[in-house]
Amino acid sequence: MKGHQLRREIKFVAREIQYPHILRWIRLHSAGFRKPYPDRWVNNVYYDTYDYHSYTGNLSGESFRSKIRFRWYGGLSMIKNGSLEIKMKKNSFGWKINHAISSLSTLQGQTWKDVTMKISEQLSGKYKQLFLSHPMPTIINRYSREYFISSDNKVRITIDRKQSVFDQRYKPVANILTRSFLPENIVVEVKFDRDNYDIAKKVIHGMPIRSSRNSKYMNSVNAVTGNSILFP
Repeated sequence: MKGHQLRREIKFVAREIQYPHILRWIRLHSAGFRKPYPDRWVNNVYYDTYDYHSYTGNLSGESFRSKIRFRWYGGLSMIKNGSLEIKMKKNSFGWKINHAISSLSTLQGQTWKDVTMKISEQLSGKYKQLFLSHPMPTIINRYSREYFISSDNKVRITIDRKQSVFDQRYKPVANILTRSFLPENIVVEVKFDRDNYDIAKKVIHGMPIRSSRNSKYMNSVNAVTGNSILFP
């Protein structure tokens, strides 16, 4: 945590039918939200331990928890500018550590053994050790993301839609074809640095949907496991 910018995320979940109403609320907000980036597709491979420690830690609400994912933007089959993200959270605040991974250009036809090796070869020290301690690729998820930022650059909002998930458990080769079922929900995330909490609180006042504890990783694991993980 030391040396990293701490930020908080407040999440809201809604049905797809509520999307126009949410978008209108953002566009008319007095904070003057604008779009700093064009919309883009986000793709993630999530890694976990064999006993699903990242999943169960989130489920039980552990005060300190982490998630490890390989992320890239754009098409699902072709990878450009991929990065390994180690996402840490202590109580309500979190931070991310990013490592560029240039050795992967596609998952198509790749074995997970080769993918994991290519990623680990570009890591070192404690981050390599942490990655290798989460040896199991559990799911790939994908969604379309919209970005907004307030006129003072202190509050960011993202809207994630069109989510899909691909089960990777027990598969030697990456599965990017067979999807698991996910409800057509949208996820709105309000993000801000720890020092801007009071500003963010005023911004989200009047949000047309309620805040909700939500994890796209947990939802994806639930989707591929039938809503529960059975442990021996």
